[in-house]
Amino acid sequence: MNLSKTRVLACALSLAVSLSVTAHLLGQEAKPVPPEEAKAQITALLNEFLTRNSEPAEHERFWADDLVYTGSSGRVRTKPEIMKEIHESEASAKAAGGRSAEPDTTFGAEDILVRPYGEIAALTFRLVAHTSGGRTEYYRNSGMFIRRDGRWQAVTWQATKVPAETR
Repeated sequence: MNLSKTRVLACALSLAVSLSVTAHLLGQEAKPVPPEEAKAQITALLNEFLTRNSEPAEHERFWADDLVYTGSSGRVRTKPEIMKEIHESEASAKAAGGRSAEPDTTFGAEDILVRPYGEIAALTFRLVAHTSGGRTEYYRNSGMFIRRDGRWQAVTWQATKVPAETR
């Protein structure tokens, strides 16, 4: 065998080994989550987020960096825009002596449906918002989650207010 054939063979063997090792490592990192476990993880993530949604760390954890969020008003926002609003709200609350200028609202979720598809999952649910003034509002929310680095995060979100006459 001449020198150029030996080099080609060595390069091909090196490439094959590299691809094999890479495929093996990727396979270890991306172990699929069983569907029932994915449903439980995303449901728990949603409920914790709704309980602690005034905390910036919860938004940081819940939303993916490449999020596209469409609110019930039709306004489209990104994660940096949401994080800026959360930090500004927190700063306003601290300036007001720890109290927010807006009435406290608590959130819950009903009719939760999580449909996992490997490393992605679709979520739909009815958001129930209880204001301190005694009003209850309902929204239909949907989101698409992706599992990266072992954790689920929302990459898309859509919120639609349910009109009072259709409740």
